[in-house]
Amino acid sequence: MDKIRNFCIIAHIDHGKSTLADRLLDFTGTITARQKQDQLLDDMDLERERGITIKSHAIQMQYHVNNESFTLNLIDTPGHVDFSYEVSRSIAACEGALLVVDASQSVQAQTISNLFLALENNLEIIPVLNKIDLPSANPEEVKDDIINLLGCKREEIISASAKTGEGIPKIIDSVIKNIPAPKGDNKAPLQALIFDSVYNPFRGIETYFRIFNGEIKKGDKIQFLATKKNYFADEIGTLKLEKEPKSIISAGDVGYLITGIKEAKEIKVGDTLTNSDMPTSNPISGFEEVKPMVFAGIYPVDTDDYEDLRSSMEKLQLNDASLVFQPESSAALGFGFRCGFLGMLHLEIIQERLDREFGMSVITTVPNVSYQAYTKKNPEKVVAINNPSDLPDVSFLDRVEEPYINASVITKSDFIGSIMSLCIEKRGIIKNQNYLTPERVELTFEMPLAEIVFDFYDRLKSISKGYASFDYSPLDMKESKLVKIDILLNSSPVDALSALVHSENAYSIGKKICEKLKELIPRQQFDIPIQAAIGAKIISRETIKALRKDVTAKCYGGDITRKRKLLEKQKKGKKKMRQVGKVEIPQQAFMAVLKLNS
Repeated sequence: MDKIRNFCIIAHIDHGKSTLADRLLDFTGTITARQKQDQLLDDMDLERERGITIKSHAIQMQYHVNNESFTLNLIDTPGHVDFSYEVSRSIAACEGALLVVDASQSVQAQTISNLFLALENNLEIIPVLNKIDLPSANPEEVKDDIINLLGCKREEIISASAKTGEGIPKIIDSVIKNIPAPKGDNKAPLQALIFDSVYNPFRGIETYFRIFNGEIKKGDKIQFLATKKNYFADEIGTLKLEKEPKSIISAGDVGYLITGIKEAKEIKVGDTLTNSDMPTSNPISGFEEVKPMVFAGIYPVDTDDYEDLRSSMEKLQLNDASLVFQPESSAALGFGFRCGFLGMLHLEIIQERLDREFGMSVITTVPNVSYQAYTKKNPEKVVAINNPSDLPDVSFLDRVEEPYINASVITKSDFIGSIMSLCIEKRGIIKNQNYLTPERVELTFEMPLAEIVFDFYDRLKSISKGYASFDYSPLDMKESKLVKIDILLNSSPVDALSALVHSENAYSIGKKICEKLKELIPRQQFDIPIQAAIGAKIISRETIKALRKDVTAKCYGGDITRKRKLLEKQKKGKKKMRQVGKVEIPQQAFMAVLKLNS
């Protein structure tokens, strides 16, 4: 066990984590020249196209030094804030972390939040200054920032370039020297943490785990503590570039398990694995619970695909434990699921993965949060509002309460004014302003959760040039003056486009939605009125003009009544069409509401 090192790489987005992982694999001889490629661990098409890491990836390296062989288990993590849950899972399985900082961009938002995550888990931190070969690099200034952040010595910071390979031997030596070997007892009952899982259509669910105590042998009877279900370990092994089967895996090591489970519900990420014959009494305290920020409905385009969508979502949840969903139905869209996401990018990625990996075409509704309503008839009884269509009639409504959050924004002092303006515009109340360093400040606000759902994140990143990191914790429900905006297309309401908004913003939001829909909905053979209404009162209207055929083209003279007769006949036809015509709403229309301020 003293020859094992478990570590992860944490950094802000685009600071060079994936490239550094590539160089470590090269240097330790884990991959051959034939297998070499950029972003080697990012095996999803989406990751390669966008140049971001979405999933954390585990891989085992062997390194020989002074006639000793060390096993290095590396987990590469995402940098984008929407995938911070992946980072927390990786950190739970490690004893140390490489904190990578870009020499040209210095310490940024996610660097700080990921560092705090690692420190909470008592990880040994090795600071790495990356991209020192760039012409724009300021190594000495950035080293000062790292010293202020970590309180380490200047000589402890390793200067490296993942592109050229400079400093890689020092990083490996530092991992072996400074990161503690895992602790654990091979003789104790088996206790292993499930930190990830993936669905294999041929072999069932592959579970990735880290053993804290005991050992697991091929053919052992294994129990999952959360579900109390027992299975046989058909295959166990370690995660090299290709899976490498083993007959035994001991405490401190990371590996995979295949038991032939086909049901996605039976595996929970964060659960504890133990031996059925000698079970452990203490489950491992898992990593933090997921906090969905954005809720949206996902519906199949064809209602017959509902069950296929359910199984696709379950398989996706195996691989992305931060996805939360429950069934719901809509009058316009039929049966679907109400899903919780960590942010707008997360929602976009899930939608894209459903399409690419499972061939599911889906419609996503306007994102929102959950409210509580009280009626006049029964003022004590809480009515949960997960969907604007659940809101009771205004005449019976006593009050509506919405969830508030305690929001914390860490940013550079240059951006305080613009961030305060944004938070006040979003109905936030500033509670505290705390200078962490002369350059960096923490702002604390109380604000409604509904206000951060739409474009808050994107706008915060834009006005702070990517420097602001944002975190929140839920507060109580507070009474609020909310109204339901209904969108009517061709006089019939579309419940998937309804939204609950604060009464002060209702008119401007209603007008913007109508204008946006006018741009996005294709023209038909008849006029389409788009209306925003609060109850029976119409607050905004736009009209999509009809495509008209020139019916008078064949009249080349004669009395005007001939033309009028043809136009009247066309008018009657258009009126009839409007009564029976159906308007198809494109997918962009549902997402348009999110970009109202762009």
